[in-house]
Amino acid sequence: MSLLKSLVLVVPLLLMSLFNSKANKFTISKPDIVFEENTNKFTQLQKQLIRKEIIMADKEVRNLLPNLPNDIKIMIEIVDWDLDVVGGVTGRTETNIPPFVAIQISNKFPGGIVAAVNAGLQSTIFHEFHHLSRGWAIKDNKFETGISIAMVNEGLAEVFSEEYTGVVFKENHVPEDVDAHVWVREILALPKDANYQKWMFEHPDGRTSIGYRAGNSLVKEVIANSGKSILELSELSPIEVIKLAGY
Repeated sequence: MSLLKSLVLVVPLLLMSLFNSKANKFTISKPDIVFEENTNKFTQLQKQLIRKEIIMADKEVRNLLPNLPNDIKIMIEIVDWDLDVVGGVTGRTETNIPPFVAIQISNKFPGGIVAAVNAGLQSTIFHEFHHLSRGWAIKDNKFETGISIAMVNEGLAEVFSEEYTGVVFKENHVPEDVDAHVWVREILALPKDANYQKWMFEHPDGRTSIGYRAGNSLVKEVIANSGKSILELSELSPIEVIKLAGY
């Protein structure tokens, strides 16, 4: 067989192999969006809007967080909870393997489901996907226990969401008349088995979201003092972030 004939046969095969290799490397599956409608039904318009927002957020987060897993399943449901302080939407990262996020949208939000989707869905997806990129999940968590760990992980996710969506909720910030350092030190002094519900959601003394608020403040202080970006901090362990904050 002549050299020319060999090249004619071999070169296309090499190009096909190279193309397939690159295609496999960069193939990203779209999120698997499931609507839970046992109690409340979504309209087709609502479903279209939700899918659009999630697919867009998924694409944006992947460009920022390379550790975000593929094949994320996202379950969406309507609830009658009061979620006004967070834009009518909340969520939780259930598992890392398989990657599963549950999203709740409140039908009590002023303006209804569509208004809630526009106000809070994108920021919630950014927040929960940040958790998936780090392995911070409810059932197969990759981190040790402790409110200080939760404070940092939630703070990182919230600052990431705020920075890249521009959506900011007062509920996630330490009140202006409170010294955030006091709350951070209070959390750092807690035992590892301190009550999660109390420190991350509703404290008996009337405070809410203490861990989220303190974490938000801590992360922003580290960014300001260290010069590191939220993406750089997201590569660090909670202990490393706490040390950068000077504690």
